Amino acid sequence: MWAHPRRRPEETPGENPLRTRISLLPRMGFDRPFTETQPLQIVEAELADPGPDEVLVKILAAGVCHSDLSVINGDRPRPTPVALGHEAVGEVVKTGPGSSDLKIGQRVSMVFVPSCGHCDCCAEGRPALCEPGLENNTNGSLLSGAKRISVNGEVINHHLGISCFSDYAVSHRRSLVPVDSDLDPTIQAVFGCAVLTGCGAVLNTAKMHIGERVAIVGLGGVGLSALLGAHAGGARQIIAIDANPDKEELARELGADHFVNARDPDAIDQVKSLSLGGVHLAAEFAGVMPALNLAIEVTRRGGRTVTAALPNPSDRLLVAAARLVSEERALMGSYVGSCVPSRDIPNFIALHKKKLLPVERMISHTLELAEINTAMERLAEGRAVRQIVCFE
Repeated sequence: MWAHPRRRPEETPGENPLRTRISLLPRMGFDRPFTETQPLQIVEAELADPGPDEVLVKILAAGVCHSDLSVINGDRPRPTPVALGHEAVGEVVKTGPGSSDLKIGQRVSMVFVPSCGHCDCCAEGRPALCEPGLENNTNGSLLSGAKRISVNGEVINHHLGISCFSDYAVSHRRSLVPVDSDLDPTIQAVFGCAVLTGCGAVLNTAKMHIGERVAIVGLGGVGLSALLGAHAGGARQIIAIDANPDKEELARELGADHFVNARDPDAIDQVKSLSLGGVHLAAEFAGVMPALNLAIEVTRRGGRTVTAALPNPSDRLLVAAARLVSEERALMGSYVGSCVPSRDIPNFIALHKKKLLPVERMISHTLELAEINTAMERLAEGRAVRQIVCFE
């Protein structure tokens, strides 16, 4: 049995809490195969009423992301027990006390970094780096500091303020972006993480220019979103790189001009040959150090290397510092694609409607909540791109 923190006053479930299924991770560090070890337990939980600036959301669809897997295996430590899930679209059911701009029935995209709007980073137009958002995500609480989930009277942590592998969730208003309801929720779910992170890394963080040669390293949901963003943004050449050759066909369908197997001993030379000496921009999304090293090596002098992956915190990167100067290289990190979610999610959805971001082609599986451990094992094996848990 897991240990529970002492409940604070704002964590009480109330007299008539809403009951909902959640995907409960009692601890980190589960071994594979997850189909046998069953790290995520589908249990009934109580949701407290939303407090001020909080919203009760009915989940319509939720994406299965590598960041969820990284909590299960311990690469991205989070306080446990935790209700997992951080990429979703839902519908407003109830708002907390006080006025709210959201209406009952409003469709909302759920964003895994809430932005307070007041800290230095938010004031500078960089809400992805919101300091109170980071603090509360690290603590397993909502932006308000509250925890609204309990099981048999014991407090459960929120996952990045979302916890969307659930029928219902309570989130802070600043974790939600209103969106139109004229799009299939199965498709709309991927805009809250995969599309924001992938497209944003290429277009916002690295500021890709029309006519540049681009390499995309790691072709999961985020990497393929970056590929779509590069294609929509006018890249002259796109080289897709992955250790799984089965991803070549889809990468080419989505706009890649070439595919290189990352396991080939001469993979770096192949990319340099194809790009006439190296790419202007290499974007890495695999989350392992060999992939990031490859991205750096295929970047030409004067080019940019951007990574939006989250490897194990103990991993260290060795780069000859003199090369950053003598070759005028730029090495950049990108979190949530350096996005302003309230601006970028509607913009990316609009591009999708114009058929410039066909994100639906990344969806490899749809499933029910009861299949969540199968989905995690499928993701760990590399047999999935984006899997969507459907609640309707």
